[in-house]
Amino acid sequence: MRAVVTRVKSASVTRTGSGETLGAIGKGFLVLLGVHAEDAAAQADRIADRICGLRVFEDGAGKMNVSPSDAGAELLIVSQFTLWADCRSRRPGFTAAARPETAVPLYERVIEACRARGFRVETGEFGADMQVASVNDGPVTIILDTREL
Repeated sequence: MRAVVTRVKSASVTRTGSGETLGAIGKGFLVLLGVHAEDAAAQADRIADRICGLRVFEDGAGKMNVSPSDAGAELLIVSQFTLWADCRSRRPGFTAAARPETAVPLYERVIEACRARGFRVETGEFGADMQVASVNDGPVTIILDTREL
């Protein structure tokens, strides 16, 4: 799995066309999550653990040393199959991305694992055409890949 984790002051995701808000958070992480075709439950658990434990909120001395739970962070997790784009040509290929029958349960497993750790988690809608808005904080953006963790 791959996740692009951005520390935000606020973030939201709306359905393109209708403008319906699917999820919105205040201070926390906007997580764009991509599931690889070979991913399984172990990768979902690993990436959820890393997201929930990523100490990038500032302490009293201005150092990035505070965990999301201690900072009162919320999470907005949005499925993003394009994180697995093969860009060796000018037209990206997406064959490395998991098909929905694999990706949806793993995406939901990450969401539930984060909720089980006490986080308020908002989401987009898997497969929907969405618009994501965020007010980045820092900016702080971290890329996580379970193949490197």
